[in-house]
Amino acid sequence: MARSDFEIPYQRTGFVPFAETLNGRVAMLGFLIAIATEALSGKGILGQLGLG
Repeated sequence: MARSDFEIPYQRTGFVPFAETLNGRVAMLGFLIAIATEALSGKGILGQLGLG
């Protein structure tokens, strides 16, 4: 195979480590908030939304 001089530019969007780390941290924060509101209100997530 011949080596190409084409270089891939730095990717800032998509499945890059920074985006995946940020998504994981936001998901953990959302899960913690959901548990805290459930503990404080005494209703589950669906109950808080009026669905259950």
